[in-house]
Amino acid sequence: MSILRRLDTLNQIKLRDGRTLAYAEYGSRQGAPIVHCHGAPSSHVEGEFLFERTLLLELGVRLILPDRPGISRSDFQAGRRIADWPNDVVELADALGLRTFAVLGESGGSPYALACATTIPSRVRAVGIVGGVAPFEAPGLTAAMSAPLRLMFRLAKYAPPLLDVLFRLNLRMTRSMDERGAERMTSRFPEPDRTLLKRPDILQGFIGCFQEACVNGTRGAVHDMSLIARPWGIDPATITVPAFLWHGERDANVPAAHGRYLSKLIPSCRATFFPDDAHLSVPLRHAREILSALSVEQ
Repeated sequence: MSILRRLDTLNQIKLRDGRTLAYAEYGSRQGAPIVHCHGAPSSHVEGEFLFERTLLLELGVRLILPDRPGISRSDFQAGRRIADWPNDVVELADALGLRTFAVLGESGGSPYALACATTIPSRVRAVGIVGGVAPFEAPGLTAAMSAPLRLMFRLAKYAPPLLDVLFRLNLRMTRSMDERGAERMTSRFPEPDRTLLKRPDILQGFIGCFQEACVNGTRGAVHDMSLIARPWGIDPATITVPAFLWHGERDANVPAAHGRYLSKLIPSCRATFFPDDAHLSVPLRHAREILSALSVEQ
């Protein structure tokens, strides 16, 4: 699988409050628009290794990946809430001339995609969740997560400065990672993610998501995680647009229990659980199914 390239360089718009919002586009400019809410800590780079250019063109999809405030080249927004994100998405859609669009949330991007579905249903034609986290106040779901991710979200909620230190250490590690370091990192992943990460393009894309998220510092990524770890301030049970969910049963990062909780919480959610997939393999192996479901709803 070749690394997907942006249609242009990373783009930026000025929002009404003066902030800069950075975003990347992939696929066909005339295609069905899908706004992708990246994971956490992550960035628009997800589009460069999760989705093949040929598939996007074949399906006629215009994939738009905005970076949330403080991520990559998007300006930090003090005091923001998850419920504020749809405002930025609407301004971006207006700037691109999009009346309606689908929204896709990957992993930690799920609350942001769900916020769009609950807040701006007149603009969102459909919402999709891939390996998405559920609200952390749901009983038992935090304990089911992998130990590293559980630690990150615990620090995000109770000790953000310590998470900032951890992110800085992780940045230093990824920038100096050799072959042995990569092997140690990938060994902690379940199959089939472990095998996928042995491919240089997948590994580079995975690491690049985090590095790009922190290109202007770690503050935005830390704040993003802290918002996800706290009550979201939205109610997915009020969603009225078509909703889809895909989750791997082998996902050790965000266990399938999160997907099952969301699938029951979201009205009329069409959920698919893959018995032989984990966290990364769902979008990498099932991109056609995911993109087709969301683009057909256009």
